[in-house]
Amino acid sequence: MNTLQIGMPGGPELLIVLGIVVLLFGADKIPRLANSIGKSVGEFKRGRIVSEKRINDENGDIHEE
Repeated sequence: MNTLQIGMPGGPELLIVLGIVVLLFGADKIPRLANSIGKSVGEFKRGRIVSEKRINDENGDIHEE
């Protein structure tokens, strides 16, 4: 019996998703959307690093970068 296995999307699936994104947002808004997503990811990473540093400092762990 074969089971449905769902994994990472391949090339054709990514092209379909890209086409839907272009239809929803328009080609002129995609660079701004990507820029804001990149800034959000960067802010999240900075917040995570600060939180990890605070936790390590409170636990008395030595955290060297």
